[in-house]
Amino acid sequence: MSAGRNVEQQIALLQRPPSLAMPSMAQRSRHEPGFLPVHGGFRDRFVTTPEAKYCCESCRLVLCNPRQTECGHRFCESCITDLLSKPNPVCPADVEPLFEDKIFRDVCCNREIMALKVYCRSEKNGCKEQMSLQQVMDHLEVCPYFEVPCPLGKCKEKMIRKDMSEHLSRKCKHREITCEFCNHKMALTELQKHKDTVCPAFPIACPNQCSFSSILRSELSIHQHDCPKAQVTCSFIRHLKCTNITGLNQEMREHESSFASEHLRMMVVRNTTLEAKVEDVKSELMERYKVLPSLSSRLGEVETQNEEMREKIRQLEQKVVSVQMLMSTHSEKLLEVEMELRELRPLRAMREEVEALRASVESMRSVVASLDSGRVGSSPGSHTLGSLEQQLSRHDDTMSVHDIRLAEMDLKLQVLETASFNGTLIWKIRDYKRRKLEAVASKALSLYSQPFYTGYFGYKMCARIYLNGDGMGKGTHLSLFFVVMRGEYDALLPWPFKQKVTLMLMDQGPARKHLGDAFKPDPNSSSFRRPNVEMNIASGCPLFVAQTVLENGTYIKDDTIFIKVTVDTSDLPDP
Repeated sequence: MSAGRNVEQQIALLQRPPSLAMPSMAQRSRHEPGFLPVHGGFRDRFVTTPEAKYCCESCRLVLCNPRQTECGHRFCESCITDLLSKPNPVCPADVEPLFEDKIFRDVCCNREIMALKVYCRSEKNGCKEQMSLQQVMDHLEVCPYFEVPCPLGKCKEKMIRKDMSEHLSRKCKHREITCEFCNHKMALTELQKHKDTVCPAFPIACPNQCSFSSILRSELSIHQHDCPKAQVTCSFIRHLKCTNITGLNQEMREHESSFASEHLRMMVVRNTTLEAKVEDVKSELMERYKVLPSLSSRLGEVETQNEEMREKIRQLEQKVVSVQMLMSTHSEKLLEVEMELRELRPLRAMREEVEALRASVESMRSVVASLDSGRVGSSPGSHTLGSLEQQLSRHDDTMSVHDIRLAEMDLKLQVLETASFNGTLIWKIRDYKRRKLEAVASKALSLYSQPFYTGYFGYKMCARIYLNGDGMGKGTHLSLFFVVMRGEYDALLPWPFKQKVTLMLMDQGPARKHLGDAFKPDPNSSSFRRPNVEMNIASGCPLFVAQTVLENGTYIKDDTIFIKVTVDTSDLPDP
């Protein structure tokens, strides 16, 4: 019965559900040794033929851990590694040179590939199930047709899961069995060795070949003490140097009786020697004990000095940290002041020019008024007055033009105060719940961020977000996209747009586990060509983050979320 229960427990371990057997697919699929192919792409049989964009440009299989190159083509991780190992590597699709630092993981593409439907990998054994590629390993954990090894370690046989019960109960040579003598459990292959060597209840013959023919192994040592044919030695032979030789039990009993006085004399000599050694050890210990107080006081002084040094080091570290923070704050303030001064210089010059014009107009008006009061109707005076009035009119027109330009400059200044010119956007989205409900009700499907730039004369860009998802992510995910806008200096910039873009949802909790994704623009996509209208078609991740992850974590705080978009400007040439 116990062996049957053990078999049932082992079968239950093999058939337990994925949630109890292993971590979820999202946590382990990319690192599961049996899930990823050794080289190249996935060789699973897909329910529908995958689109060309999901296939590797090298092995032509469905992408495994896709990597995107600077020229916009995708390769399996192992395939791109092989290409980069060659001298002067080039893309096989367009013969463009490949650079390792310009290649990045295509997380969006990988997420879409994991959602493709495939047949079970045990289809040849009879399984007809279909599932997403992401669910393959979870299914194989319970698939009755999946080939699994015997769980009994030393057994190397494999069979489909539904045949495991019969194998464990009847066929496996390493199945657990109970010894009929001692009731200990062990593998079937070890039973005979157990009986022959260690079983305490197994009957064995006396090694001295006495009259006892069957003795339990656990009682053999007791029997050896009383066995009449056992060979023994005198117990005083080791420490007291008794010269008696070994003999049978009966002979040794007679020796101990006849040599009792000699054994006692040996014990007295031995005891005297030991007492002398104990006295020597005591005197040595007393000498060492006298030194202990001075050593203890010295140790206390060293510990005190050590603690003082630690406290000084802690204080110095705190001062260094505070100085570093102060320097960082001052550096940021200095940059802000320089930016403000740079933006305000044209505006200040314009205002000074307007003020000068106004003063000039007022001066001319006073001259005209004085001439008008002293006019007596003479022809030369009338001619002078007319020219002054014309001049005054021209000044009024000029001042109106400057007022208009001043208003435009004020508007630009307001935009500059919220814009970023380093390729980074921090977008604060308030009233998340209300905006999400409006997106669900199709009142406002998407939101646009304020523009940001790669530099004062760089690309103009913005972000677009769908709080209730878009396309494949509608209703289940938050979708985030990147938009290239028409800028004032587009004629001086290289096209198409090729800079790496990183999209990120900021974690507002103490762990700061931000969720991010990155992509390299496809040079053949219209989304990254020079804009002919106000903005190009948005490009990004429809499955950016699941709404369950967003709303159950620490990404929403005070009904507000933060989106960060970073554009790599390290290799951007000056216009």
